[in-house]
Amino acid sequence: MNKVLDGLIGWPERVASYLGWLAPLFARIVVGWGFLWSGWGKLNNMPAIIENFAGWHIPARVEFLGGIFLLVGFMTRISAGALGITMIVAIASAKWEMVDSLETLLGFDETEYLALFLWLAIAGAGALSLDRLLKDKTSETRLGVRQSSRHCRTAF
Repeated sequence: MNKVLDGLIGWPERVASYLGWLAPLFARIVVGWGFLWSGWGKLNNMPAIIENFAGWHIPARVEFLGGIFLLVGFMTRISAGALGITMIVAIASAKWEMVDSLETLLGFDETEYLALFLWLAIAGAGALSLDRLLKDKTSETRLGVRQSSRHCRTAF
C-alpha cells in the first residue's frame, strides 16, 4: 500500500518540486498577455470605452499596466490584487444581474480570472520573474553574499 501511495502522491510531489517555477510563469503569461491587449485596446478607443464603461468604473490603465507587470513578473502580488479587484467590480457592476446560481457565477470569465489573480497574489511571481531578481539583488546587497540556487525550486 505504501508503494501505491508513494507512486500516486509522493512521486508527483517530487516531480512538482522541480517545476515550481512553471505554474506561476504560465499563469502570468496567460493573464498578463490577455490583460495587456485588453487594456491597450481600451486605451486606444477611449470614446467607445467611456461610453461602454461609464457605469462600470474599470480603469483601462490597470488592465494595461497590470498585464505588462504580470508578463514580466514585476510587483506581481500588487498587480494581481489590483486586477482581482477589477474582476470583482466587473462582476458586481456588469454581471451581477445575470447571477441566478453559483454555477452561473462560477461560469463567468471574470470569476476564472479572479481565481488566477488570487492565486498569483498569494503565491507570488515564481522564480522566473523580476520580483525574484530584485529580491535576490536586495538580499545580496544586504547580506553581501550570493544567494543559493535553491530559490529556483520555490515560489517567491
